[in-house]
Amino acid sequence: MKQRGRHRRRRRGRALRAMLAGAGLALTAAATLISASQAMVAEDPGALKPLTSPAGLGRLRLTEQLVPERSLDRLEAAMGRPAGVDAVLAGADHALRTEDACTAEEKKALPVEPAATRAYCWDTADAATHRWRPESVTTSGDAEVHGRWGAHRVILSGWTREGGGALDRRDLARVAFVNADDPDRLTYAWALLAVPVDGGRDYRGLASHVSGMVWYQDKLLVTTSGSEPDALYVYDLRRIQRATVTTDAIGRVPGGWSAYGYRWVLPAVASYRPAQGQCGDATGTARAAGTTTGSGLPCPDGLSFDRTSTPASLVASETTARGSGGHTRLWRYSFSTDPARSGLLAADSAGTVTADAAYETKTDGVGGVLSHRTGPTGPARWYLSRAAASSGGHGTLWRQDLYGAEATRCGSSHDTHRCWADGTGSLSYWQATGELWSLSGRTLFALPLSSVERELR
Repeated sequence: MKQRGRHRRRRRGRALRAMLAGAGLALTAAATLISASQAMVAEDPGALKPLTSPAGLGRLRLTEQLVPERSLDRLEAAMGRPAGVDAVLAGADHALRTEDACTAEEKKALPVEPAATRAYCWDTADAATHRWRPESVTTSGDAEVHGRWGAHRVILSGWTREGGGALDRRDLARVAFVNADDPDRLTYAWALLAVPVDGGRDYRGLASHVSGMVWYQDKLLVTTSGSEPDALYVYDLRRIQRATVTTDAIGRVPGGWSAYGYRWVLPAVASYRPAQGQCGDATGTARAAGTTTGSGLPCPDGLSFDRTSTPASLVASETTARGSGGHTRLWRYSFSTDPARSGLLAADSAGTVTADAAYETKTDGVGGVLSHRTGPTGPARWYLSRAAASSGGHGTLWRQDLYGAEATRCGSSHDTHRCWADGTGSLSYWQATGELWSLSGRTLFALPLSSVERELR
């Protein structure tokens, strides 16, 4: 309790100093101080609460479902020999704009404090589309400890297309494969995420938000929502197929294979479904992205990779709507250490995956989640990006542990802790470079994790 009190006093002390800075009149400063202190206390989520009950942990269990090898082989025989990441990067036909070429409106989405040290905006056509939006990011820094996939530094960004148009109501998901070898010239190519059907004779588009994704070894794990009953889908980056027909159709078409106009398509190789049902509410209805479930079954909205755990683990968060006052669960699954199961989660002989640890935070509106341990025996720190209160605003980056919570600060007004990006993009830590990557609006940005830590001291 004494340690928790010290954390609380240190937070309040920092808030006081920030609010008083630059005040011209003592009475005005005092009034601002009281307002800011009340706002900060009201939103401070405090310490993480461990979840230890067998029933609560049981709801987080997953069942692994592998796509039969014969189905994948049948699809490969029909579509041709799969390609790898290198082939996709070699055909990159889009370029990200560096920060100096971003518009003033695009740059408004960047964090205030700490400031991004690198920022990029998508090419003008992709930046202008309203049907597609970027939601998640992972890198070759997750895939391999040295930070490269083969000879390349690579960033993957997941985008979601919301249906509902008069002519095309399909929800779809795609991934930007970004060649990041030259930090001054990032290029990228698109690949559609798909699911094999009819025993591998065809495929359909993944109808889901990809609010979280993690690339570990040769596998890409992504979140699901909407009509998809599974919690996660898995893609093998050695099994990227080439589309041969350029139309907005998906799957087998007269003359070959189409992937909604994209050159590349990834068919899923596995999925993970809640062991106690589907990823939906108590009636079995699949949940929409960004909502919790009435049944309490896990529906991850945020994902990240934690190399500092033993073994390496997949970190997940389930969010509640911003301003709802609801609590958010955080948990982790270990990755398998079996070489024959590269990039898959650790599962028992029945294919059941169990959460290693779980927590609850009072923070709602969580968009991105990251867990990172400082040193082999240091405590795990959890970083949570909370969505902005309004469209176009700035969110909050919290760091929580079992003792309390801290947020980055900026300015001297009552919203001094709203310094982060919009808070809706996922978080990814590139260990080899020490950079934290995220998305905000139509910007992709990075900054040293050490700069976040300095702001939280």
